[in-house]
This record gives sequence, structure tokens and C-alpha cells, in this order.
Amino acid sequence: MSYFRRVGDTSFRPAVHVQGAWNLDEQHVAPALGLMAHLVEVDRDARRDDGLALARLSYDILGTLPMDVCDVQVRVLRPGRTIELVEAVLSHGGRPAVTLRAWLLDARDTSSVAGSGLPAIPAPSAVPAWDPRTVWPGGFIESVSLRRAQEQPGRAAFWVRTDVPLVDEPHSRLAAAVGLLDIANGMTVRASPQDVAFPNLDLTAHLFRSPGEGWLGFDTAVTFGVAGTGVTSSVLHDELGPFGTLAQVLTVRPR
Repeated sequence: MSYFRRVGDTSFRPAVHVQGAWNLDEQHVAPALGLMAHLVEVDRDARRDDGLALARLSYDILGTLPMDVCDVQVRVLRPGRTIELVEAVLSHGGRPAVTLRAWLLDARDTSSVAGSGLPAIPAPSAVPAWDPRTVWPGGFIESVSLRRAQEQPGRAAFWVRTDVPLVDEPHSRLAAAVGLLDIANGMTVRASPQDVAFPNLDLTAHLFRSPGEGWLGFDTAVTFGVAGTGVTSSVLHDELGPFGTLAQVLTVRPR
């Protein structure tokens, strides 16, 4: 069973694996973000054959999603031969719930200048298994495997993977990986979610290459400010090393 099943030209039904962690009657937004990235790639490939790379994915989370059929519409905001800006909107019952603006760039050989100062994290085999169900409920959390090296509350390196396909049709490794990115905010909590609510209102990923197969890694720090705002910041890794960065802004609400 996949996270989503296509039930119409632009409509998708979530499976139990999409069930949220803050509220079991709502979707965890992580798989929906991956679905939107997949549909941007589907739209791209229907229009052109040069495979522009998704280099930035900027999501705004406008509201919650029930465990029900949702709709995704995609349009090109800024067409171009080598650079495009594409928008996707995910809605339920006509109400927009998530928007995505994605920059797509052409591929070219920059191997002679490639490099990164981002540090490595321990390999998955060097990190102990950890059960996120000790902190979070829900079908999405049950669908993933975690390995985590916790330094302190709000600071950890961890690896995640799932055997659940993103959607019941061919999709890229990138889209599948994007469908796990939103897990970052809950895998090294600063405070128990029973004591403090800290949902994220957005998610922005900058990618300098596509992730490979296998485990998806996060080097993550969670910061709560003094006036109700927080930030979860991550460097993204695959088993070859860093491939991008991730940021999520939080609304911090002591219960």
C-alpha cells in the first residue's frame, strides 16, 4: 500500500500511513509534500524532455488536512529555457491547504568546482535504532524506521527510511525523499509534545543534488525563541554525504 492512491486526474486518496501525529484524524503533511513534488515533476515531463532539476522547494502550510481525498493543481509561473518557477496547490473541498513554489534549473557539468563545507554525520550503521513511537502516535510515524544519535534535546543526527511507496504510480527518488522531509521537526524534540505544541507553518528545502537510494539523513537543531516562534534547521544527507538544507518555522505554544 502506498501513502497515496490516484483516484482522478488531479485527486488522491491518503492511506492509513498518512495519519498525522498531532491529530490522528488529520494527515501528516510530510507525504503530501512529496506528492506535490512528484506532480511538479509529472507536469514538467509532460511539457518538456530535459528533466530540469528541482533545486528549491518552498511550502506554506495554510491549514490542516483531513484523512480524505485531496486535489493538486500545478501551473508554471515563470517559464524559461533553463530556469522555471512552478507552483502547486493542494486543496481539500476547494480549500487550499498547502502551496508549493519550486525553482527548477537545468543540469550542467560543474564537477570541476563541486564541493561543500557541510560536515558529515555518522553512517546509519554507526547510529543506534530508535523508535519514534515513544514520542509520537499515528500511521505515518509507524510507517518509518529511524536511527538516531541524540546529543541533547533539540539536537541530533538521525536517519530515516520507509518501505511504503509515495504513490501508486512511478515516481522519482527525489519525490519519495521529499515525502519524508517534514519528519525533521519531530525527531529531536526540545520539549515533550504533551507539554508544548510546536507545529511548523512552512518547509523550505534547497538541494544542490538529488538524493540517492537508501537511508535519508538529517543533522538537525531545534530552536525555540522567547516570543512564540521557533525554527528547525537541518542539513540533509544521503549515504554519500550532504545534498541540501532544510528549514521549518514553528509556532511554539506551551499547553
